[in-house]
Amino acid sequence: MAESERPKIGYSCYFTRSREGEQFVPEHVFSYQLSGRLTMTDNSRRTQIFNEGDFRFIRRNNLVKYIKEPAPGGEFKSVSIYLDQQSLRNFSIQHAIERPVISSPGTVIKLKPHTLYRSYMDSLQPYRQDDLLISEELQQLKVNEAILILLQTYPTLAGVLFDFSDPGKIDLEGFMEKNFHFNVQMKRFAYLTGRSLATFKRDFEKIFKTTPGQWLQQRRLQEAYYLIKEKGQSASDIYLDLGFEDLSHFSYAFKNKFGLAPSKL
Repeated sequence: MAESERPKIGYSCYFTRSREGEQFVPEHVFSYQLSGRLTMTDNSRRTQIFNEGDFRFIRRNNLVKYIKEPAPGGEFKSVSIYLDQQSLRNFSIQHAIERPVISSPGTVIKLKPHTLYRSYMDSLQPYRQDDLLISEELQQLKVNEAILILLQTYPTLAGVLFDFSDPGKIDLEGFMEKNFHFNVQMKRFAYLTGRSLATFKRDFEKIFKTTPGQWLQQRRLQEAYYLIKEKGQSASDIYLDLGFEDLSHFSYAFKNKFGLAPSKL
């Protein structure tokens, strides 16, 4: 599904199996953990755990890793409201909101419990029957309601919600050192550093004297060597966290670079 076609309200529900992965967050997200546990790690390696009854806010244009775990004998279930840019622009015009001072809270914010949050999330339940989401018009009303609630309970979020700028051109070397472990498309790295894909590749080769793909694999393998040799971690524990898609590919690349299998280090 294209990002522009994303529903404004989404439900996540899993039984028995845990799921883990990583994703690019294109829009602000306001979420409630109905059951199970969610572990999220942002690009600064900060990890937060959300249990049943917890609320969270995730800033747009960020990369995160996650682990979704069902409750023992139960399920993983959460509900999320996507605060898209067009809705926020329309809201700012309707309410004559001046450009606020941009604040810099973390990527993932654990919100303090509030009766407004709980009553709002409870109000969404009657609209979901037989896997049918509520209509576009009702979803929009609920998005606007969520914005009002967040502004009342967390006023400094205004600087985040109504910042409509795209990522500016930033230090490429520092960004890549901080985000090399995310396995996302190159165009995402380019966008988040404020560059077109062509400019990203050109700037990258000027700085690192190699291609992005080659540098990423070598940097991930260097980190893997350190974690296995110095920290005593196993290949199966770290390969996903370092951006490798499967264990066999990681083991092959590791042996090809260092001359021995990870288990022999």
